[in-house]
Amino acid sequence: MDAVLAALADPTRRSVMEALRAGECSAGEIERALGVSQPATSKHLRALREAGLVHVRKDAQRRVYSLEPQPLAALDAWLAPYRRFWTDRLDALERHLDQES
Repeated sequence: MDAVLAALADPTRRSVMEALRAGECSAGEIERALGVSQPATSKHLRALREAGLVHVRKDAQRRVYSLEPQPLAALDAWLAPYRRFWTDRLDALERHLDQES
């Protein structure tokens, strides 16, 4: 979990993840979408791959990347109690505001 959180802490890596939500992208397509250099793109893709967030496959000379759902599902499960915490608090605030009006 720590590797996933560390990888997602970087805004450029989150932009890569956002680009991959629509489907597979080659490294070159990601580079163009981000507007960063090839070495920088490679660095971010490597960090995401090492965290298990993306999968890479070779297609002739290209490397094609896609999202790996398992680490995201684990992160979602970890966040669930916090989501419930805030939902409960926001529901209580809504009830309080309704009583005030």
